[in-house]
Amino acid sequence: MKGDRVEIVVDAGDTTRTYEVVASRAGRRVETAVRRGVVEVSEVTRSGGVVRTARFMATRVLALVEQPVPRVESSERSEERPFRDDPGSGAPLSTQGST
Repeated sequence: MKGDRVEIVVDAGDTTRTYEVVASRAGRRVETAVRRGVVEVSEVTRSGGVVRTARFMATRVLALVEQPVPRVESSERSEERPFRDDPGSGAPLSTQGST
């Protein structure tokens, strides 16, 4: 989701460096994977296409911090929109919690 980000702290010899990979557009997400001693952090589209990838040696990675965007809870979202109890019955529209 847009705004999701992952911070990677890497040992760079006598200092540390911090990198960020951010989901820059709506519908994109950030995925992490550790394969064969390499940490990969990728920004991915809805269809699964990789937009950009950051790769680091796993032995050099000190911290990997995932920071998701706060999501709207489903109960808050459903109270705003009416829904049909049974779409096939022709029942009148109602709001959740008022039955």
